[in-house]
Amino acid sequence: MDRIDTVRLASFSVAADAGAPRASAPWGASVEAPSAGVPADKPAGRMDIVFIENFIGQTIIGIDSSELHVPQPVRMNLAIGVPAIRACATDRIEDTINYAAVRAALHALLESHGVRLLEALAEAVARLLINDFGAHWVRVALAKPAKFDDVTAVGVQIERQRSDMPKAANAQGGPADYASLGEGLIPN
Repeated sequence: MDRIDTVRLASFSVAADAGAPRASAPWGASVEAPSAGVPADKPAGRMDIVFIENFIGQTIIGIDSSELHVPQPVRMNLAIGVPAIRACATDRIEDTINYAAVRAALHALLESHGVRLLEALAEAVARLLINDFGAHWVRVALAKPAKFDDVTAVGVQIERQRSDMPKAANAQGGPADYASLGEGLIPN
């Protein structure tokens, strides 16, 4: 994360009360920890940030006809918030976000996403990190570095929390989903 990310994260606060717990950020800066769907009457605890900077992948994305047939580079910066990472004490990869697994999942997503806008792709990345990797909060910055000759990059940055994800996205086809498929179809 660069200095701008750290300052931006410091200004991000989902918790309604000023006494929300704080997480540590690079360079010793203190930042508000997102509440990650925790009720206001319960403390959110420490939020640690795992990050991946300047991930470059190739994908087909865009609305211009010139973008729809040839893969182009996209750059991603990810901040992945998790409650106090147990790996700090256990030194076990199973107790944290596995960077290699995230990287592999991102490459797979870039090959198969089927969306046209960076905004939709950023949302898909956020869902992936929350649903598949257990993130409680994410910041996804996506950019097309080669879009125009006169700018360095164009892109989007989104922040999502686990509580932002619809229940259907979290459930992923559980038995309750099938039980409700025909609900309400029987006439009175």
